[in-house]
Amino acid sequence: MLDTTRPVETPEGIELALRVAGPAVRALAWAIDFGIRIIISIILLFIFIGLGGFGIGILLIFIFLLEWFYPVLFEVYQQGATPGKRRMKIKVLHEIGTPVNWSASMIRNLLRTVDFLPFLYGFGLMTMLFNQDFKRIGDLAAGTVVVYDEELLLGGKAGIPDEPPLTMPVTLGLEEQQAIINFADRAQQLSKERSIELANIVSPLTGETGEAAIKHLYQLANGLIGIRATDR
Repeated sequence: MLDTTRPVETPEGIELALRVAGPAVRALAWAIDFGIRIIISIILLFIFIGLGGFGIGILLIFIFLLEWFYPVLFEVYQQGATPGKRRMKIKVLHEIGTPVNWSASMIRNLLRTVDFLPFLYGFGLMTMLFNQDFKRIGDLAAGTVVVYDEELLLGGKAGIPDEPPLTMPVTLGLEEQQAIINFADRAQQLSKERSIELANIVSPLTGETGEAAIKHLYQLANGLIGIRATDR
């Protein structure tokens, strides 16, 4: 597999390629959302502090609602993405690739209390590291997964770049050929560092490293799919 891409077949029989988001990017998204909630809470504090005990009671109710329904409302009504997730270009989906609904979003967010234990999302992090889709306890219970929003990702579109085709220097199996084609098709959607990391794995084949290796794989992929120099 390239990167963290997972093939998923929807109920309609359509196959999707979802790229699951790991702990680091999700932690950054959480930090952004936490900061937003803190700012809103401070604003509410200034609004209600002058009302005495009654105002404090109303403030605590608003903070409670903000803490528990902020992520749910955004996930349901904003295509699975809170402001933090949107900033990090990730979103929540059902594990079959469909938009998250009320019940699933409520379950995954209510179980944040378990994920947070014993402190700083300790259980959640351990659970994420022990399954290939980086699901925390809330995701496992709700049947959800956090993936990259490919429409928001920077770095180019899918498709093999227009490079002069090259003939494969050695005989490869079908799976190896498909891996090269898949890399060339998706490399522009990956970060530069990740593309180089993957391309360097097959340096014995290309005889190149870095960006030169990436370009060489583009050329080999075009050769594999049958693009000839005379077609250009």
